[in-house]
Amino acid sequence: MPIPESRSPQGLTAAGVTLSYGSATVVHGAGLRLTPRKVTALVGPNGSGKSTLLRAIAGLHRPLAGTIMLDDGTDALMLRRSDFARQLTLLSQSRTAPSGISVRDVVEFGRHPHRGRWRSNDVHGAASVARAMTVTGVDDLADRSVEQLSGGQLQRVWLASCLAQDTGILLLDEPTTFLDLRYQVETLDLIRDLADHHNVTIGVVLHDLDQAAAVADDVVLLSEGRVVASGPADDVFTPDRLTAVYGIRIDVDTDPFTGGLRTRAIGHHHSRSERLITAP
Repeated sequence: MPIPESRSPQGLTAAGVTLSYGSATVVHGAGLRLTPRKVTALVGPNGSGKSTLLRAIAGLHRPLAGTIMLDDGTDALMLRRSDFARQLTLLSQSRTAPSGISVRDVVEFGRHPHRGRWRSNDVHGAASVARAMTVTGVDDLADRSVEQLSGGQLQRVWLASCLAQDTGILLLDEPTTFLDLRYQVETLDLIRDLADHHNVTIGVVLHDLDQAAAVADDVVLLSEGRVVASGPADDVFTPDRLTAVYGIRIDVDTDPFTGGLRTRAIGHHHSRSERLITAP
């Protein structure tokens, strides 16, 4: 049964966002919509600007141009850092936990935007930390040192820390990277559960197109810093469009087991196999 939430669903719209590193423009007038209680996946080749755009939405990369607006009418670019952190949180590609601390300590880090000088000011802290650990299934690890955790367990703990921050919008930058298959699937399941049952709006960068199609309500396909297409994966992931963006032939079909969309990149070895199969 879903755990009751105190927050109201929150969404976000980015429009005309242009970003640079020094004199090099890396994102050109990009726009996307994070719909409340939905999962939106950003996909594209390396260097396409997806992680940079996510960091801009998270307030870590100041745009040269464009707007980032919350659904309640708040201009996210104008918020103070502490106020921003009560609205939105980012799980980056890699976080290093200090040695010698417990899982509960890591999860409690997520309460920093809600704490003044004294922890007693955070009246909802204990409940939020407990809820976050329950939702992510790390209750039984609470007193364990983070040094004893597997990669998949640690990823869940960092997710719990983000949830303890008690924001309506959660951004995830390649959360399945470096995880084995089991923990990849469990992480994607958790992302879906957060949107479906816990009022969380999610934007996630993924490299795997099939994972994006399986977990996301909408996908945003980027290439060379520009949004090529956005919408449901069935509409965005066409063979011609993916082939053009990735520079390699990509076929799209239906997975006979799941009924979901499936992509397949065709290298020259695959092509040779096809010729052997079809040869008279």
